[in-house]
Amino acid sequence: MENGGFEMQEEGAAGFNPKTQQNKMYPYSFQEKKKPSWSLLRIFLVCFLACLITTAIGVLILSLVYVGHFNEKTAQDTMSPGMDAKPPQKPADSRYSFMNHLGKSKVFEYQGGEIQWARFRRNPSEYSDENEMRFGASINNHQSKMTIATLRIVSKGLRAPHWHFNANEHGFLIQGTAWIGIVDDGANTVTTYNVTAGQVIFFPKNTLHWVKNVGDEDCLFLLFFTTHDELKTLDVDDAFFLTPEDIASRSLKPEGGVGFIRTFQKPNEDQAINLPSNLMELIQNASYVQSEDSLVWKYFYDLKGSREFVFPGGIIQWARYRRNGAGLNNNEKVYSESLNMHKDSLTLGTLRIYSNGLRQPHFHFNAHEMGYVISGCGLIGIVGEEPVSEFSVGVGDVFFFPIGTQHYIKSVCDEDLYMILAFSTGNQLETLDMDDYFHATADHILAQLFQKNQDEFKKIPRFADDQAVNIP
Repeated sequence: MENGGFEMQEEGAAGFNPKTQQNKMYPYSFQEKKKPSWSLLRIFLVCFLACLITTAIGVLILSLVYVGHFNEKTAQDTMSPGMDAKPPQKPADSRYSFMNHLGKSKVFEYQGGEIQWARFRRNPSEYSDENEMRFGASINNHQSKMTIATLRIVSKGLRAPHWHFNANEHGFLIQGTAWIGIVDDGANTVTTYNVTAGQVIFFPKNTLHWVKNVGDEDCLFLLFFTTHDELKTLDVDDAFFLTPEDIASRSLKPEGGVGFIRTFQKPNEDQAINLPSNLMELIQNASYVQSEDSLVWKYFYDLKGSREFVFPGGIIQWARYRRNGAGLNNNEKVYSESLNMHKDSLTLGTLRIYSNGLRQPHFHFNAHEMGYVISGCGLIGIVGEEPVSEFSVGVGDVFFFPIGTQHYIKSVCDEDLYMILAFSTGNQLETLDMDDYFHATADHILAQLFQKNQDEFKKIPRFADDQAVNIP
């Protein structure tokens, strides 16, 4: 069951078809005692009379049809006076199949924070505009296995314990300090740990978890969920209040039995992000313990402290699976194996492109890509199944690249362009850059394809340093 704040009911309007009148045919019978002798004048008069009758019937039918149409239009005008038919709406810009202004989207507010979404919605009326609907339809049609959201939790606020029926969850903490709790199968193990800005959290599907802001500033998380359908979530308080009192009593066996269960009062407001006004009265002592590393690293990755892959035009850091744990320390190997063990998990990474730098054209063999701009501004180009003009992105914007679609990102501000990226694979990411596939293709093949002399392709240099992120 999803939180009420995320669901709306869709209503439909029934239509009707106007009935057409049928004209009755009246047969005439002429009884003759003897066959008269017909003159040419009589024949002419009979034919003339038949033509008049036929014409009159035709005029009557046309009149009835016109009157019926006129009355129907008049009735509609009477029901909606002064309302003209809506002009056809302009189709959404094709770039919105690949871009969403998440930072400007509808804010779902709670006592302890807020959530904003870039996602697919089954009910079209829940979209804010056609551009948002186009993005939702795109990630759903491409089966992206990704939905993205921002979660803001104010100081001392709590994202209530909950679980997701249909998605793993990956999070990147942009700002703040939080305490995480995860309860595994049968509550045999409860894993808790603290995270700070630049670190990654991971919650497998149907795993109960919570997020508590334990700092003085707001926590801002960027969350990725591994579904392109509507996310399905159940909070612990909702599950409790939907359970019959006697069943809850028999399960928990509290002092006072059902009487104790009846002391719980369901709040009027959704408690998805909770912050009671009398919190100081309710809690006198709280500890935010950290579990042992072997447990924590199954659900946590220190992305900001991981190895930096430095290129001429920028830096990439990864939270991902590596075959045989190549290049990972012992704790990172635990996270890597945890990702690979769970179906439909994601690869995450941060990409920093220096001012005027370029993440050169490339595509991914085995993953869709979704990204969020944390700082700076950029220009994106896509070559795929439909023509798309270059488009700009800034802070709070989301972009989406379907699997196999060639794309590039250029930093166009004075400051660095800094992004968090997610890829829809828990396996090793497979990528091919433009310079690599040009160098890998025989010169004579390129010469035949582009109708240029074979020697011309020797002008494309090979560099000792990887040019994945380059700079002029």
